Amino acid sequence: YLECKRQLMLSSRRARRFVIHCSIFSFPLCCCFMLLAPRFFFQTPAAVAWISHSTITFPRHSFRLFSNTMTTQTKRARIVSPKDLEKCGERLRSGDLVAFPTETVYGLGCHALNESAIQKVFSAKERPLTDPLIVHVISTLDAQDLWAASHDSVEGRALQLLADKFWPGPLTLVAKAASHVPSIVMANTGHVACRCPSHEIARKLIQAAQVPIAAPSANKFGHVSPTKAQHVHDDLCNEDVWIVNDDENGTCHVGVESTVAKLEWTGESGTITVLRQGAVSANDIAACLQQFEEFKDVFTVNVKTKKQNKQDVAQVSPGQCYRHYSPDIPSFMLSSDWKNDNVVDHDTSISTTVVIDFQKKLDSLENHALAYRDLSAAGDSSEAAQAVFETLRWAEQVEGATRIVFPEIIDSEEADSLTLALKDRLQRAASGVVMDSL
Repeated sequence: YLECKRQLMLSSRRARRFVIHCSIFSFPLCCCFMLLAPRFFFQTPAAVAWISHSTITFPRHSFRLFSNTMTTQTKRARIVSPKDLEKCGERLRSGDLVAFPTETVYGLGCHALNESAIQKVFSAKERPLTDPLIVHVISTLDAQDLWAASHDSVEGRALQLLADKFWPGPLTLVAKAASHVPSIVMANTGHVACRCPSHEIARKLIQAAQVPIAAPSANKFGHVSPTKAQHVHDDLCNEDVWIVNDDENGTCHVGVESTVAKLEWTGESGTITVLRQGAVSANDIAACLQQFEEFKDVFTVNVKTKKQNKQDVAQVSPGQCYRHYSPDIPSFMLSSDWKNDNVVDHDTSISTTVVIDFQKKLDSLENHALAYRDLSAAGDSSEAAQAVFETLRWAEQVEGATRIVFPEIIDSEEADSLTLALKDRLQRAASGVVMDSL
């Protein structure tokens, strides 16, 4: 009995020593795994795609938090001069990323025919694979090489006409894609979006790259679009990307993304649908077609700027999500029915509200709000479009701010293309939420 008891006690001590030794050696290994797992899993394109399609809601900058722990020394955005465009072109040809200014916003560019390079864009932006990219080209001929329509077809001639009229400039044309266009760049829809930018640096970069450049806005997906190199760096500082700095020349003079128009041809008639509002209006497109007898009664032009809540539904055009261009603090539209005399001095929420105004619609709040800016007191849509994204980024950084409020812009027959574009961007920044009162 005593011998059995002694053996049991000895076994117990050995077991305890074994557990202690395992704990000592396994604890550092567990810590390493916890630090490295986000680095190797969450930064992969497959993980980005899975999270984008899942029903789980992740914070917008969750990937940035993961990457900060281990990648700050291996990945670092670099701001470069326009003098480095040749080197930037080499980077693009080799499959790396370059952010560059256009007349609309900064784009995050990659080799448009290189699938692994395109994956890097989706990963860096944390962008769902259902949201297509726009391919930037230097000429109409380069775009025709990406479209399936033959040059002498009705569809091909219509695309040529619109390109000749509006390119280089802020119009993106969507049409059926040629067979060699990677499906990932067009969200597997079979339609590719092409644009010829007018910005001098963008054009020089495409020439230096010697390849078409696929480029969405150079920011984290859903955040406010960038119009300065610093905006890009703020969002993508931990990504392997070069950022061409041209802030001295004012860079993005339009200030909002391009108009997106999709051309469809059935064999007897055609439709051109504006999917995203920009500096070129549906009326501009229709007027261009009406100048030529061949297209007068053949094409109809309409507007369908839908708002999509589901990120797992493939889109033909970017910028379709209901929540888009959004600051990092809650943002709302104030109803057009709201009256200036409704200000209540004892409403403490106003004291932590940043007001972004347009045409002095909310000027009575200037002395009550935490901070106030008017995109254009005169109601100039061009001035407001140039300022809107920079102002939204300013507003989210105001110390003590708990919300951002801007006026609801109502459609009217007199509204020009940039007013409609401004309305669209602010509506999506507020996720479509309109408040009747403060």
